[in-house]
Amino acid sequence: MTIHIGVAYATAARQVWMKFDVPEGSTLQDAITLSGILNQFPDIDLDTQKVGIFGKVKPLTTELKDGDRVEIYRPIVADPEPVLAREQAKKDADKDAKQAAIAAKKAKVAAAKAEKAADTES
Repeated sequence: MTIHIGVAYATAARQVWMKFDVPEGSTLQDAITLSGILNQFPDIDLDTQKVGIFGKVKPLTTELKDGDRVEIYRPIVADPEPVLAREQAKKDADKDAKQAAIAAKKAKVAAAKAEKAADTES
């Protein structure tokens, strides 16, 4: 008997998600080997890289169930905290620029009203 599973891996340049059948009782290791993904991506190192099922890290010896998505995770190359801080700073700057533009527009409208009022008084 077989079960239907998927194997997913992504680099910055390429994403692969292959679906195929494996014998019932297959493990994460079996699925990765049978998929041929190690030939497509020789840089994958299962001794150091984590693997999992549907976003949850699991050992290579985990037995698969029908419909599982096997994932091979890459190490994080950027510290997420500075990236998040940079994104927040950009959002704050965008918000400040928008508020400054609104304030400038309001000032322009107020100046136009004041000029019109001065013209009607004279």
